[in-house]
Amino acid sequence: MKLSSDLRQLVPSKSQANYLIATASWFASHGFQHVMFAWLVTIVLLESPSKVGIANMALLLPSTLLTLFGGSLADRLGARRIAILAQGLAVIPPLYLVAALQFQFLDFRAMLAYAIAIGTLQAFITPARDGLLNAVADGDVQRTVVKTTLVQFSAQVAAVSIAGTAQIIGGVPILLAQAIVLATGVYAFWQIPATLETRREQQTNPVRDIVHSIVEGGHNVMQNKPMRAVMIQNIGIGVCFMGSYIVTVPLLIREVYSGSSAEIAFATVMNSLGLITTIASMLAFGAIKRPGRATIMASGAGALVLFFAGFGFDFPYFCVLMFFWGMCGGVGVSMSRSVMQEAAPEDQRGQVMAFFTLSFMGSGPIGALIAGFLSDWLGPSATVMIVCVFMLTISFTLAFRSVIWNIKNVSGNYELSPDSSRFI
Repeated sequence: MKLSSDLRQLVPSKSQANYLIATASWFASHGFQHVMFAWLVTIVLLESPSKVGIANMALLLPSTLLTLFGGSLADRLGARRIAILAQGLAVIPPLYLVAALQFQFLDFRAMLAYAIAIGTLQAFITPARDGLLNAVADGDVQRTVVKTTLVQFSAQVAAVSIAGTAQIIGGVPILLAQAIVLATGVYAFWQIPATLETRREQQTNPVRDIVHSIVEGGHNVMQNKPMRAVMIQNIGIGVCFMGSYIVTVPLLIREVYSGSSAEIAFATVMNSLGLITTIASMLAFGAIKRPGRATIMASGAGALVLFFAGFGFDFPYFCVLMFFWGMCGGVGVSMSRSVMQEAAPEDQRGQVMAFFTLSFMGSGPIGALIAGFLSDWLGPSATVMIVCVFMLTISFTLAFRSVIWNIKNVSGNYELSPDSSRFI
């Protein structure tokens, strides 16, 4: 009977199914983009490590600057409305790259234009999509977060696998597929009932209201110890892991393994399969009782795994390490988001999740730039090892000094055992 009940919980409602489709569409697009952007900049254009870092910084920097504004708009105008508009506009950048390839004006500036455009739209899509999650969760946030994470990385694996054929079939079909899946997500967002989204009451001065919302959201996040600890960990992950994922790993594949789009795709697929394995296990075996403790331990273990990847083992062993790194990431991605979703006030969820995104994506450009210039100076292998030591230091600090180590999951809700000695 219990198994039958658990299986029924896995079946999403109509609104949740549309939400999952919309989420899958964005992450499928991200999967296409991850391989294509790295392939075009690193392999086709043969840019230097520092320029690879700059290109990826341009991809992430707009989110840093605009995510808080995007979260505030989602709270005021409605998360569904913002998601539909922003994802609809996101269809245009991959079509621009199609034109660049077809009419042979692809260069570093064209890649920067694509990066800035898609990065800007992501600043609005991500907090809007996260703001809708609680509305379709049917009262079980952690399970919905885990299902969403499973769907998004499954879609990403499929897209990465297809994008890995770019060396054979060319970039145009891959970029057209990216545009199509984004359009599919727009339709799925449209199918979510508008009645599910909540909006804050509009004030007479919209600009002042948005600024007040950002300040209020930041104050709430920084005053809440669990959310503050998640933010600190996300900053470390953005600097150390995101820089490695989008800059150092493609450089390792080019310089150590003499690889191309297929090798970039295979390493990415192995990483995503690790994520999927962990998340599927979490769905099968139930909620994690200590979500904060799990995410801290996962980030530390991930740093150890990635450290060994810098030794330059044969490519099959490198891909195995990418798989285990992904397994660690599966815990961190889902549990940190669960903590933030549970702790956020209902009328500020878009804004709080914008701060969550900012802590991760906002530190990503810094990580990309550091990874690019360190790789130029010391090589990608040494760069990976250095950032992993830094991430381990953050994980140990949070383990001993953060309150999220003691958060408990009780019947789908979080309880915090107070500990005055823990200041984060």
